[in-house]
Amino acid sequence: MGEDMSGFKYDLGVIGLGYVGLPLVVEAVAAGMRVAGIDASERKVTSLLAGQSHVDDISEAQVAHLLANGFHPTTSPDVVGDCETVVICVPTPLDDDRRPDLGAVNAATAAIAAKLRPGQLVVLESTTWPGTTRDVLLPALEATGLKAGTDFYLAFSPERIDPGNPTFGLRNTPKVVGGHTVACRDRAVGFYGKIVDTVVPVKGTAEAEMAKLLENTYRHVNIALVNEMAMFSNELGIDLWSAIDAAATKPFGFQAFRPGPGVGGHCIPIDPNYLSHAVRKLGYPFHFVELAQEVNERMPVYVSQRATRILNTVRKAVNGSNILLLGVTYKPDIADERETPALPLVRRLRALGANVTYCDPHVPAWAVDGKPVTKVDDLVTGVTEADLSIMLAPHKAFDLDVIASRGKLVLDTRGVLTASDTVERL
Repeated sequence: MGEDMSGFKYDLGVIGLGYVGLPLVVEAVAAGMRVAGIDASERKVTSLLAGQSHVDDISEAQVAHLLANGFHPTTSPDVVGDCETVVICVPTPLDDDRRPDLGAVNAATAAIAAKLRPGQLVVLESTTWPGTTRDVLLPALEATGLKAGTDFYLAFSPERIDPGNPTFGLRNTPKVVGGHTVACRDRAVGFYGKIVDTVVPVKGTAEAEMAKLLENTYRHVNIALVNEMAMFSNELGIDLWSAIDAAATKPFGFQAFRPGPGVGGHCIPIDPNYLSHAVRKLGYPFHFVELAQEVNERMPVYVSQRATRILNTVRKAVNGSNILLLGVTYKPDIADERETPALPLVRRLRALGANVTYCDPHVPAWAVDGKPVTKVDDLVTGVTEADLSIMLAPHKAFDLDVIASRGKLVLDTRGVLTASDTVERL
């Protein structure tokens, strides 16, 4: 494939081929773009070249279609110099002290700076604190001697990927775009307008960064609210699930959130910490976020306490009991285990002496802190033999009637089972 009249071999280069980057590649190829994908993981690149997918929402048939239409996955960052637009979709985790870790963003920025050419558009999609595009990417890229808004274009557009969502994907989810300058914004709006149905321009990069954090902090705080209500509602003998359903009948001023065993995934447990980090730099804490974090992180401990109380009703100790976890991914019907609350729950139950097993059709093998957790393949056998089954991720593959009727004792943390003598809802 030769270069086009603009001098670029590829229309798009995507750095990071995970849950955010690969769906972007799919839509870009569907729009007729020539796309290169860069990932530091040789395993991911090799599997893609072999026609295999490591992302739940993308099939092997789709990967084959990408390759047949010129998609070029590689571990070499040098290809960014051949791309008219470069989008950064790398992880932004927290370090061991729960501070934002921009290591992957910095590495991607350095790779782009090393090959930056006039006319290129650079977009950051990785979630981060407001000001990152301006304070981290801009100086690194302008150190090349090229000026943003004149020689090249710089923007931020937050990813809104929801793995496993059957209704909303990249194309039909509105795309927020903020540019370093008006020219940068307009260039980025033009690019995304080719691959998504609706583009939402905003004032600047910091506003786009803040929009993403606001979305996830809103969910984080409201989930913490109902999680805390679940704790005291149980003590008061109130069915919170019924109360939430009743409140949800109000056609205005209320959005239903439901309790669970904790929060997981790549956004809610992590992203609000970026906002808290930004606020702390001003010299004071962000009380709402930090309180929500405290409540949500306490949920796996609370689930273990409820498990203890349920076993006590039949005069069994947690120590020595067989406890089966139903679904260990962070949400139903996907294989994504990132930040799953099942991890701290296993640690807690093991510390109490329980024999923990799991049943999950999406997770072929699983270990916690290097120690394997035994998998139970047959649901009927699993719930029949377990002293207690704990519903964590209600996959569609689970027969709920079997769980309710055959389980000796069941703790339902997702409210999908009807409460009974043997089934207790969180």
